[in-house]
Amino acid sequence: MELGLNNRKALVLGASRGLGAAIARALAAEGVHVYAAARNTAAIQEWAGALPAGFGMVEPIALDLTDVASVDAAAARLAASGGVDILINNTGGPPPAAAVDARRSDWIGQFEAMAANVLHLTNTLLPAMRERRWGRVLTIASSGVEQPIPRLALSNGIRSALIGWSKTLASEVAADGVTVNVLLPGRIHTQRVDELDAAAAGRSGRNVADIAAESAASIPAGRYGRPEEFAAVAVFLASDAASYVTGTKVRIDGGAIRSI
Repeated sequence: MELGLNNRKALVLGASRGLGAAIARALAAEGVHVYAAARNTAAIQEWAGALPAGFGMVEPIALDLTDVASVDAAAARLAASGGVDILINNTGGPPPAAAVDARRSDWIGQFEAMAANVLHLTNTLLPAMRERRWGRVLTIASSGVEQPIPRLALSNGIRSALIGWSKTLASEVAADGVTVNVLLPGRIHTQRVDELDAAAAGRSGRNVADIAAESAASIPAGRYGRPEEFAAVAVFLASDAASYVTGTKVRIDGGAIRSI
């Protein structure tokens, strides 16, 4: 299938590891010029340096989503080079917390990094997409927006706000050739999931391997997903082939969410 992505430009947030790095690599494999953004640009340089010849350029950008000045500086740099065609809104996950334990300061701080600054960055980059009449905005949320995950109250709540924003934005820019969609990862085997399993093991006094095996057994597919599997869906939604797909949520969870 011809994806029509060669020579497109993409900004991928949270690209130092995990899902962000997997998406950035997959886009580069399709010939996309990838601006890979994160606080830890050294990690980006490490994986980008190992890419095969013939991939699109990967250009690390220092960006801290907790600091709006950092967001503005990155946006200005991109605007000076004509903006991007594809925006991957991928943020780090907040620390585990029960809803009854999360403090006001926790909600405010995490909302700024996971939502407010993401919305601000998107609005800054959208005009160039609309002018070109081609653009893709993909936001990575969580399966917790459909089936709340215990002890991830901050993630469940804040990422749910992104769903309403994304659906609203999709209808506003669809006629300009810009699609807006949300990806809902389940248990994709990343460092973040390993950290959550380790935290669960620490709370229960059990072995991490047992926690992971129990979690995998609860998934109809019987395993954790691979980052590359998740990235393949993101690349499709970023492509010409998905030009009529907008305003939707796509689960990549091995069937873990049981609701229709």
